[in-house]
Amino acid sequence: MRVQPVEHGALQALNAVLQSIESVRNARALYLLMLAFASASLLMTLAQGALARESAVAAALWLAAAFFSLFYASNAAGLVLMDEACGREPRLPAEALRDALRTAHRLLAVVLCVLLAAALLLAVVLGLLWATRLPGVGPSLLGVVVAVGVPALGLAGVALLALVGPLAAPAMWAGLGVRQTLRLLLQQVRRRFAHALMLSAAVSLLTATVAGLVSVVVLAGARALLALAVGVLGIDLAPQPLLAALFGQGLRVAPGAPAMSAATQSALTGAGLVFALGLVVPGVVYLRGLCELFLALRRSDDETPGP
Repeated sequence: MRVQPVEHGALQALNAVLQSIESVRNARALYLLMLAFASASLLMTLAQGALARESAVAAALWLAAAFFSLFYASNAAGLVLMDEACGREPRLPAEALRDALRTAHRLLAVVLCVLLAAALLLAVVLGLLWATRLPGVGPSLLGVVVAVGVPALGLAGVALLALVGPLAAPAMWAGLGVRQTLRLLLQQVRRRFAHALMLSAAVSLLTATVAGLVSVVVLAGARALLALAVGVLGIDLAPQPLLAALFGQGLRVAPGAPAMSAATQSALTGAGLVFALGLVVPGVVYLRGLCELFLALRRSDDETPGP
């Protein structure tokens, strides 16, 4: 077997995934993902308020609105990033939102088909386990079920988390239909399962690295700002609420606790914006990495002759 050149092999795919960090300069994708998180957060707040009023129907409607807002706006960001990954001029945010509303529901159909297949596998394993309770053949059958069921369920779970999810969305952004996407997923599982998993792991590792760097920057900046504001200028700024807000932890005031100063309340608003920005940056890198993962696997399909 002849070894493929590096520029057409796994190293090219890995390099393309690593290049996805450049997506932090894509202002359109950042805007759309910020819109997704901000709208979903607002709707979640409204749902919490409805739950506090014991209005279950209103809370369910607000939660559904939050899901669909996050779903379609993040898919719009994915469309913009797929344009960038393919070397095209990224579409405008309004165009991306329109296209997402028109096509993103296909992803839900793909997820539903995959979940039905997973449910069928679980039903088969459950049926075999029930059969092991039969007298005579049961104990012998249990050994076979364990030997077959453990790897089958394990591989199915890994495929769902590390392959189907990361690959189905960019397939939709590239314009594939439901049947084409399902065929692509089946092809990757059959022909290059390990290769696809390694690239998916590389995307996740890169995203985690970016998120860690963002956390370090936020924490270092917060410590420096607190030292200047409190230690040097003597501003009445509470450190703990500010640090909690910078990392997305909601404010919980204990009964009887003293009210926060006006400076602290104002600082919490800015901290919420910093948290949103810190969440968007690794999110954009992850979505662009998924685009590069999809394109790398498609290139491998084009270069590999069929059976």
